[in-house]
Amino acid sequence: MSEQETKIREVLEELRGALQNDGGDLEIVAVDGLAVKLRLQGACGCCPHATMTIKNGLERILRERVNPEIVIERVM
Repeated sequence: MSEQETKIREVLEELRGALQNDGGDLEIVAVDGLAVKLRLQGACGCCPHATMTIKNGLERILRERVNPEIVIERVM
């Protein structure tokens, strides 16, 4: 596992708490360089705002804290 992938996983692990507080969660399906595949679970999995959670929340924070070119793809 690369240093970047380790950092991505650490940041996402920190962010899981916020999702869990809302009755949801996330599963890291894969990290391939700057491409991260996530599956939202629980309340977040069926939430109509899931795309905003990923793009404006998780992806934005990863870009700020790890690498500005990270892209998150939602996996169903």
